[in-house]
Amino acid sequence: QVQLVESGGGLVQAGGSLRLSCATSRLAFSIATMGWFRQAPGKEREFVAAIGSGGSTYYSGSVKGRFTISRDNGKNTLYLQMNGLKSEDTAVYYCARRMAGTNGFFTPPNYDYWGQGTQVTVSS
Repeated sequence: QVQLVESGGGLVQAGGSLRLSCATSRLAFSIATMGWFRQAPGKEREFVAAIGSGGSTYYSGSVKGRFTISRDNGKNTLYLQMNGLKSEDTAVYYCARRMAGTNGFFTPPNYDYWGQGTQVTVSS
């Protein structure tokens, strides 16, 4: 069946870095637009970044310039390099596949398959 498995989360001090990975299977990964979302306690899930099948990237304003999304189609894996982490980046981070035929990157309902999430905690 389709699987998305995130890894790489953890506890880091403010200003530090983490690299998240999302290993996928049975997803038609190479032709899919993929995204990262995050959800902090008591808040709605929010868009972080997305990458198209051709490598075009999109970021939320809050992470642009600090986070980098990338993909390795040979390994069916999505990445999120997070630098300059802030306490407000603390959240569970999810990877997801955007449904074919949808437009826009920012809305969770546009994504049909999700990973289980990985916790990122930034201490100040």
